[in-house]
Amino acid sequence: MRWYWIDRFLEFESGRRAKAVKNVSLAEEHLHDHFPHYPLMPNSLVIEGVAQTGGLLVCEHGRFEEKVVLAKVSKAVFHCEAVPGDTLIYTTLVSDIREDGAMVTGASHLGDRLQAEIELVFAHLDEEYLGKELFEPGDLLKMMRIFGAFDVGRAADGSPLADRYPLEL
Repeated sequence: MRWYWIDRFLEFESGRRAKAVKNVSLAEEHLHDHFPHYPLMPNSLVIEGVAQTGGLLVCEHGRFEEKVVLAKVSKAVFHCEAVPGDTLIYTTLVSDIREDGAMVTGASHLGDRLQAEIELVFAHLDEEYLGKELFEPGDLLKMMRIFGAFDVGRAADGSPLADRYPLEL
């Protein structure tokens, strides 16, 4: 089973910024296992949601040709808990993209309230991993479609992001 920690993209601007939504639901099993009788979204999963939002932004910038992994959580400050019924809005901004990786700043909001501030470092894996399959780029394109990134996304030149990728993989 694949775990998705975002529900859909609200905004997606190639190589620059993305905004995604995560609805916290009492139906999610992990809420019952984390703290018995006190369901809440674990902070580590909020970090993962922001990382998925920013990671897909970094992957798409490289047209899914590079292997990108979360290398470091530089900062994670939480101001309040996320509980069932909450809607988290994840916003990520690419601070820097280079040949060896990217730096992304992110935030999680509950309405107008800042829920978390997160800084992430993504690494582009080197030639040592070229022949190894860590993920299938087509799977990332499917995730982008599932999350609606192509519905709201824009390329750096302002054109629709959907125009860059064929429907068939």
